[in-house]
This record gives sequence, structure tokens and C-alpha cells, in this order.
Amino acid sequence: MAEGNATQQQRASRTNCTAAPASTFLQKIQSHAPNATQLVGFLILLFVSASILLILASTVFGFIFFMPLIMVSSPVWFPLCAVLLLTAAGFLSACGLGVAAAAGSTWMYRYFRGMHPPGSDRVDSARTRIYDTASHVKDYAIEYGGYLQSKVKDAAPGA
Repeated sequence: MAEGNATQQQRASRTNCTAAPASTFLQKIQSHAPNATQLVGFLILLFVSASILLILASTVFGFIFFMPLIMVSSPVWFPLCAVLLLTAAGFLSACGLGVAAAAGSTWMYRYFRGMHPPGSDRVDSARTRIYDTASHVKDYAIEYGGYLQSKVKDAAPGA
């Protein structure tokens, strides 16, 4: 029995000596271990990368498998794709012009109702500049209009 107690004490002393370095090693590993957020981010990155790789591989294999069919039926595909492209471009252009017309008419409605939409100050300054220029031209015409009429009478005395 005494030998059993001595053996157990030796084992306990060995585990105490080795337990401290092992626990510090585990603490170092645990301090560098990723937290849950990092693990989820890594799994999402892995999923997205695998999905992209799968899509690229399936696209390549699809082209390899369907290339003879595409080559044989290409006289049909080209005009069909051209018509679809022109139709889509026309539809998108019409939608874009419709949105632009709606935005412009909304802006004009707000401007004429006196709600001061964005850019109305620039329109007002342009309107005053046009009015000022027109009044200067009118004044100039009134001032020099008689001079030109007298020159016309000199050139055509019967007129």
C-alpha cells in the first residue's frame, strides 16, 4: 500500500510539473483561436469562393458540351440575339426617356407653383440675364434705329 501511495504521489508530482506548461500552451492556442464572428466570416468566404468556382467550372463544361449545338444553330441565334438586343435597348431607352420626362414635368410643376425645386435659382438668374440682355438690345435699337433709317433713305432716296 505504501508503494501504491508513493507511485500515486510521483504521478501527481509529474502531472503538476507537466500541467503548467501544457496549460500555458493551451492558453496560447486558445488566445489565437478565432471567435465566432471570424469563424462565420471564414465559412461565408469559403462558401462564396466554392460557389464561384462551381459556377465557372459548370460554365466551361457547359460550353464544351453545347458547343457543337451552338455552332450548328448559330445562323438562327445571331439574328435572334440582334433582334432581342435592339428590342431591349429600345425598351430601356423608352423607359429612361419616360422617367426623364416625368422628372422634368414634376420639376416644372414645382417651379411654376413656387415651391423652389433644386436648380430654380439658376433658372431665375438665367431668366434675369436674358431679360437684361433683351432690354439692352432694345435700348441700343432705339438709340441707333434712327441712324440706320436715315442711312437707308440715303441709299434709296425714293423710299
